Amino acid sequence: MSDKIYVLIDHENGQIATSSLESLSFGRELSRELRMSLCAFVLGHKVQGVADKLASESVDTVILVQDSKLGQYDPDYYCEAICQIMAKDSPYILLMGHTYQNIDLAPKLAARLNTALVTGCKGYRRQEETLLFVRQMFHNQLNADVFIKSAHPWIITMQPGAIDVDNSQRVNTEIVEGVVNLSAVVRCRQSLEIFEAIRVKVDLSRAERIVAVGRGIQEANNLKIIEDLAEELGAEIAASRPVVDNEWLGRERQIGSSGQTVSPRLYLACGISGAVQHIVGMKNSECIVAINIDPNAPIFNIATYGIVGDICEVVPELTKRLKVVRKS
Repeated sequence: MSDKIYVLIDHENGQIATSSLESLSFGRELSRELRMSLCAFVLGHKVQGVADKLASESVDTVILVQDSKLGQYDPDYYCEAICQIMAKDSPYILLMGHTYQNIDLAPKLAARLNTALVTGCKGYRRQEETLLFVRQMFHNQLNADVFIKSAHPWIITMQPGAIDVDNSQRVNTEIVEGVVNLSAVVRCRQSLEIFEAIRVKVDLSRAERIVAVGRGIQEANNLKIIEDLAEELGAEIAASRPVVDNEWLGRERQIGSSGQTVSPRLYLACGISGAVQHIVGMKNSECIVAINIDPNAPIFNIATYGIVGDICEVVPELTKRLKVVRKS
């Protein structure tokens, strides 16, 4: 085992995925804590440009593996390429974003390496000579500390939005060409077509003001108070996943890791607890106002202003006062 931390970089059309930049930030924190070197790990075909961009990040080494068979994601080729590189220089930890692609790749890789996999992590704690990785459970109501007993390398996927992207930069990062032989790989999957997801009917990313509603609304009939407030503010209406799953609002209005990402001037979160999957979609809003009956709701940790109370009481009062202000 080497004293290195690897971060697998997701990229598309020459652009580095935000989830990978977040994983790099987490890797930097770990490398400082453990006094290890940080390596960005890039797979693909004709992706020198991605490696060059990573050279401006605060990493010690960029490992670049290029092969025509890696031009499009395939778990068999990706798994084999990663295993061959890690066999030469087994890292302490392999980090990657908790994305749809990596949810597919990580279990296969962990089984092949016979090592531990912890998914959807949001942080870590140091306990004596080892690390405990923190992940949320039971619909994000509890944080679990995961203790790993297996040998290294450990594979950790990072929950999107859990780590802020830092702007650390360095110069003279070494780019190392990784050589792999994929000729013996038996391809078990064939991609028939690649298509762009259907564009949503409501483009919330352009809205300057958003009133978002969560499970605190209790029932669909109560949505009228949200509509009144949004009308008074000239705002778009958005929702957290429970509201969409209940079919109280359309999926095109969902904010979060499985919905839209927004950054309005004003984001009014009504009855939203603040699960990390929702926060990833709105944390860059300029001003966040949270209304929640639970004073310990995670949404208050990122809110600019917070109101503790029942939204069915607070929201109508807020709408009433806004009308008075507008008339005065």
